[in-house]
Amino acid sequence: MNVRIDTEWTSPAVCVFTGGKYSKFTFEKCKFYFLTDTKKYAQTWDKQIFGQRFCDYHCESERYSTIADWAVEKCVGADAIALEGYAYNAKGASAFQLAENMGILKYKIFEMSLPLDVVTPTEVKKFATTKGNADKEQMHFSFTKETKVNMHNKITPDKSGVGNPVSDIVDAYFICRWMHSKMNAL
Repeated sequence: MNVRIDTEWTSPAVCVFTGGKYSKFTFEKCKFYFLTDTKKYAQTWDKQIFGQRFCDYHCESERYSTIADWAVEKCVGADAIALEGYAYNAKGASAFQLAENMGILKYKIFEMSLPLDVVTPTEVKKFATTKGNADKEQMHFSFTKETKVNMHNKITPDKSGVGNPVSDIVDAYFICRWMHSKMNAL
């Protein structure tokens, strides 16, 4: 089992590949988990995609800790874990919040002695689309083409364009597949 975590502090997503190291990586062998502030997205789709509401929190540090605990819970039993690294073009307070959230998550993974790889957003985008600067729409297009599943139509048909939580699920899928590919190349 390998796990991929999209570490956004506003809408984190996790993709768990349930096949073995040498199993073919497929959408059907993946389970997806995400956190949301939007009530209508906190549900289950096709017994494979699980949306859950954020826990109540009193300060940002508590939010980061609950996100990390939620993500680490999905990692128990993992052979490998991959996290999306920092987007160095992020600006403002959100860049610091992302860094604080990522730091807590990395520490909790370290405490559990779980294996961890960090992949850059550019590397994931290039792996998924051949373009290191692909946008959310291009990532979703590659996902739909590969899996034959239109995640946008399934989860957020009322939204214009690809946004959270769909873009986070798509990112989680490709990082998990990247990790699976890397493990099989060794």
